[in-house]
Amino acid sequence: MTRHIVARTSDIPPGGNKVFGVEGRDIVVFHVNGEFFALLNRCPHAGAPLEKAACVARLTSPEPGVYQRSRVGELLRCAWHGWEFDMRNGQSYFDPKRVKIRSYPVAIESGEELSKGLEDLEKGPYVAETFAVHVEDSYVIIET
Repeated sequence: MTRHIVARTSDIPPGGNKVFGVEGRDIVVFHVNGEFFALLNRCPHAGAPLEKAACVARLTSPEPGVYQRSRVGELLRCAWHGWEFDMRNGQSYFDPKRVKIRSYPVAIESGEELSKGLEDLEKGPYVAETFAVHVEDSYVIIET
């Protein structure tokens, strides 16, 4: 898998989303309940952009007239035709065996961790003068 650093965690506000072009695909990253989820930004039904989808809760009913909400904000309802999907894995609720949105693993790493990875690269035959760098922030990384 290839890793793509797409944003700072602060670039996507809680409850919001942002679309990134990665390897010719539009991928939408959602920030919900302190977690980040990445999905292909296209509803499989009619191609609606999922960045416009409503983030809704799962509703269950143990008996008539009684409703329980869970997983608030973790389900997507397509803005065009109301198809619903699980943000964690792209699974549909109406036909889970056949319809799914492509989901991508997301990692959050601090800028310090990312900069240490650069130090591990081979230096090659030429060495440039370097200076210590301190990075303060966390970044959203999508694996494709």
